[in-house]
Amino acid sequence: MATSASAKGGVKDYVFEWEGKDRNGKIVRGEIRAGGEAMVSATLRRQGILVSKVKKRRVSGGKSIKQKDIAVFTRQLATMMRAGVPLLQAFDIVGRGSTNPRLTRLLNEIRQDVETGTSLSSSFRKHPMYFDALYCNLVEAGESGGILEALLDRLAIYQEKTVALKNKIKSALTYPIAVMIVAIVVLAVIMIFVVPSFKDVFTSFGATFLRLR
Repeated sequence: MATSASAKGGVKDYVFEWEGKDRNGKIVRGEIRAGGEAMVSATLRRQGILVSKVKKRRVSGGKSIKQKDIAVFTRQLATMMRAGVPLLQAFDIVGRGSTNPRLTRLLNEIRQDVETGTSLSSSFRKHPMYFDALYCNLVEAGESGGILEALLDRLAIYQEKTVALKNKIKSALTYPIAVMIVAIVVLAVIMIFVVPSFKDVFTSFGATFLRLR
């Protein structure tokens, strides 16, 4: 058993690893994001866990969250919900499986909002940098119509195609840009080194050069 949460407010960069016993006396371990050890103990106590060890560790900033990361998250969420995995558990699984600490923190924040009663679409709207209006509106429609899994699947397909198209455009532009850079470098070398050397050769033959005014 493992518990994961993110603290609201300013403290976001600390994760506490904990160990304790549940109501049945079974040893359980997990991670939780909080502002201090006292908050960790209080949160776990409400869950019926008797904490025996709490250790704080620093979480690195991680790389930025890209559209590809959101597309992968959407696909994973849609797949797990189609398989019958509860929404909060799906967020836990995806968050723990991510190698990007920033994405993990983002998913933990959304998960906590949903856990406290906020709709999924409203939780997404709090992060417009990663979830645009189309994304949030489709999720809201899915929640209202009871077809969230289907719309998440369509969103995943749309985002995957968008990411693939952007990659193709970047690949198509790479070659002409590289050719242009090489041409500029060659021209600069000719003007700086080759042309002056020819001038010296012609001057040694007694040639004169007219300066344009």
